Amino acid sequence: MRASRLLSILLLLQARGRLTAQQLADELEVSVRTVYRDMESLAAAGVPLYGEAGHDGGYRLVDGYRTRLTGLTAGEAEALFLAGLPGPAADLGLGTVLATAQLKLMAALPDELRDRANVLQQRFHLDPAGWYSAPDPTPHLAAVVDAVWHQRRIRVRYHRWTAPQDVIRTLEPYGVVFKAGRWYLVARGTDRIRTYRVSQIRRVWTLDTRFDRPDGFDLAGHWRAYLDDFDVRRQRGVAVVRLSADLLAHLPDLVEPGVARAARESAEPTDRDGWLRVVIPIESVEHATGMLLRLGANAEVLAPIELRERIAETVTAMAATYAV
Repeated sequence: MRASRLLSILLLLQARGRLTAQQLADELEVSVRTVYRDMESLAAAGVPLYGEAGHDGGYRLVDGYRTRLTGLTAGEAEALFLAGLPGPAADLGLGTVLATAQLKLMAALPDELRDRANVLQQRFHLDPAGWYSAPDPTPHLAAVVDAVWHQRRIRVRYHRWTAPQDVIRTLEPYGVVFKAGRWYLVARGTDRIRTYRVSQIRRVWTLDTRFDRPDGFDLAGHWRAYLDDFDVRRQRGVAVVRLSADLLAHLPDLVEPGVARAARESAEPTDRDGWLRVVIPIESVEHATGMLLRLGANAEVLAPIELRERIAETVTAMAATYAV
C-alpha cells in the first residue's frame, strides 16, 4: 500500500509540478504528517526532490527527472489501453496522437505487461455509440474544441427545437462531453451554463476575446448534476400500467433503464393470471403513447385517463388503417 502511494506521489509531482503537502494529502486521502514521512523516504531512496517553504512553496522534482513506467501493475497497464477510444479521439483530431502514445507506452512496458496488453487489445473492444443510430455529423467540432483549449469566446448559430429555431449565441466554452455517440458542448451564455448539442451548431465564429474559467469548475461533476436535473425535469408524471410477468422480464430491452427499474421496483400482483400492476415515470402523454404502444397487447394503461384514451384512439385508428 505504501509503495503504491510513493509511486503516486512521484507521478503527481511529475505531472503537475509543485504541490504542497496539503494538496498531496488531499489527493492521496492521507494526513499531512504521512506525506512528510513519505517525502523523507523518497529523499532517502535517492529521488531528487526539494521543498520550498512559504505561501508559494511546496515539493518539486528536480528539473529533468522522470519516473519510468516499469512501476505499472498489470491491471493499470490494461486499464490504460482500454481507456483510449479511437473514434472520439479521431473526432478531436487526436487519433494519430493516441496511436503514437500507445506505441510509446507499449515500448516502455516490461515484456510480461506488453504481452498482456497485446492480448487485451485482441479480446476487448469498446464501442460507445448507441444501437440503431447513425453518428451525428459534427463539422464544427474542431473549432469548438480549439476554443475550449484556448479559452476563446465563440459566437454560434444554433438550431434548436423550439421557435425561433435558428438563434445566435455568444458563448464561453468550458468543455465538451462525449455521450452515447454524440458530442455536447458545456458553455456559459448570457445568464448561466447550458448544454448544446454540437451537431446542432450550424456555424462558428471564434472571437478574439478570452475568458477566465470559474475557479474549481469540474466538468465531470457538472455533467453528472446536469443529467440528474435533466431526468427530474423531463419525468413530469407517472402512469399506472397492468402488464404480464413475461413482459416485465423483457422490459429492459424495450424501454429506457429508469422506466424498467421503476416498473420492477413497483410491481405487485393484480389477478390470478400472473399479471402485474406497475407505476412508471412518463415525460408527457404524447411521449408515453409511443413508448407504451411499443409494448403491444401485453400491457394495459390504467391511469392517467388521458393516456389510456390516447392509446385507445391510436389503436382504433391503426385498426381502421389496416382493415381489409
